[in-house]
Amino acid sequence: MPDGDLLAPSSLEPAGGTRSAADPKAVLQRVFGYSEFRPGQWPVIEAALAGEPVLAIMPTGGGKSLCYQLPALVRDDLSVVVSPLIALMRDQVANLTAAGVPAGTINSGNSPEENRRVFAALHNGELRVLYISPERLLTDDMLGRLRNLKPGRIAIDEAHCVSQWGHDFRPDYLRLSTLAEHLPDVPRMALTATADAATQRDIVDKLFSGQKAKVFISGFDRPNIRLSIQPKASVKSQVRAFVQRHKGAAGIVYCRSRKRVDDAAKALQADGIPALAYHAGMPSHERDAIQDRFIGEDGLVMCATIAFGMGVDKPDIRFVCHHDLPGSIESYYQEIGRAGRDGDPAEALLLFGTDDIKLRRDLIESSGKSPEQKRIEHMRLNQLLSLVETGDCRRQGLLAYFGESRHEPCGNCDRCLNPVAREDGTIAAQKFLSAMVRTGQRFGAEHLIAILRGEMTERIGKLRHDRLPTYGVGKEHSKAEWRSIARQLMAADVVRSDLEGHGGLIPGEHARAVLKGERKVELVRDPKVATTSKLRREAAASTDEPVLSDANQVIYERLRKLRAQMASKRGVPPYVIFSNRTLREMATAMPRTADEMGALYGVGARKCKEFGPAFLTALHEA
Repeated sequence: MPDGDLLAPSSLEPAGGTRSAADPKAVLQRVFGYSEFRPGQWPVIEAALAGEPVLAIMPTGGGKSLCYQLPALVRDDLSVVVSPLIALMRDQVANLTAAGVPAGTINSGNSPEENRRVFAALHNGELRVLYISPERLLTDDMLGRLRNLKPGRIAIDEAHCVSQWGHDFRPDYLRLSTLAEHLPDVPRMALTATADAATQRDIVDKLFSGQKAKVFISGFDRPNIRLSIQPKASVKSQVRAFVQRHKGAAGIVYCRSRKRVDDAAKALQADGIPALAYHAGMPSHERDAIQDRFIGEDGLVMCATIAFGMGVDKPDIRFVCHHDLPGSIESYYQEIGRAGRDGDPAEALLLFGTDDIKLRRDLIESSGKSPEQKRIEHMRLNQLLSLVETGDCRRQGLLAYFGESRHEPCGNCDRCLNPVAREDGTIAAQKFLSAMVRTGQRFGAEHLIAILRGEMTERIGKLRHDRLPTYGVGKEHSKAEWRSIARQLMAADVVRSDLEGHGGLIPGEHARAVLKGERKVELVRDPKVATTSKLRREAAASTDEPVLSDANQVIYERLRKLRAQMASKRGVPPYVIFSNRTLREMATAMPRTADEMGALYGVGARKCKEFGPAFLTALHEA
């Protein structure tokens, strides 16, 4: 734990030595350096200050943490925050400490001395925010301490983990339903970025025990993230080209297996890109060290399974690439939400193919879950596949899943920027289904495509499939086009994989209606995947961050270097000192005094006092 993991209450006092008035907006400005609340924050904070039960659903980067931090400072009491990961708790404590807020964490990664120090501060009334894991919170010892201390509120972060219908259920979170029994007089808050209607109901039922919770939904839109989805062609080249577009920026490449993680990291390293690998097959100390590097250094690319990410609060991740199809829209939304938390432009790319669809369905069927749970997971996968194959604005489809309507296309997704041609694919679908039925529903897409195109393979000759009426009836489509048609038919559940038989394709829910002409099939043409050289040209014409003049850019880079040195000395990530946005404002406004420095975005009183002189000196020298 870095020095200063715990701060005395006096750090909240301004220069005059008198604690500020409990005015929320004044505290927001003085402690955190923000002049206004972000959209959706104030209603949640107001309800928390009133002691009401609250469920807040806010997009990643929307400022959820402030909703339980600020009330503790305004009320001069304690917020106990339940968090699932040690890394996330440490990161939040480091951020609060830098802002002058007395915060600490009790977790298994602390030394006995660290835990004793935090417990002493807790019982002396010095802490304003305490982070703790659900399993540690629910021990008899901890519950007894909190009953005596009477905290102002308990905030359950990542609250979707409590729902068995959610995408990231954790059994320890389910036990939080007993908080109403153990601490009946302590108001509870639940916060998450990802919860559909069913998960929202489950959270309220589990965490509020019959209380009528106030539900605040701030919106799911992250307009700064450009959304792109591509069919897999040459995956290694597609990933390489995408990462090279963002060269020098931090990013994440999600892969579905440990082997793919290792292979992706090695391929990027061979191209001179500083890439790291992270998955559950590594020893925990090695994973911790790799995560610390990613958080603390600029410009690293993390290749990882979904085991990585929830505990990462790094605001300047510029891109997220899905090497493989995620399991649901909730998973996709949560994972891409790790990009662009600072509000600057970011990009998300998802790659997928027919093998991904087959694997996802297979994983659901072999999961050992109840039939009802499997039905819901298949439904959620179908909703993701609809988003993947849509010819319409991606953001409209994504937001519609969470119950939000967007009347105009977003203008910042691949479908808006490069519209695709649509066509009636009913006849092509009927041909494909006919070939599938006439071959006994035992073969995969490649064999059926070879039949439709009239190819003579050894297998076709041996099985005499060249004598079928469907042999050669699909020559008007290329092999790549038929692969796209097969993938879209799978996404629309016109065909599906036989997970219990030979593993071939079989009729889906809508196959009969399509064959009888009662249901039309609309297909979109796959856009050509851009070449690496084209992507490089596009990258040269754009930037991951707002553009500065040449002179200001030089100053900005100098400030970044100073920030890195200060962060390294203190053992904290660079963004804990100042965000990129704050550094850009410094490089542009060129403040000359502490007052001018303190007026910039994200420069609270404590940061201005501690870090301001060094940055003012650097600006003066510049």
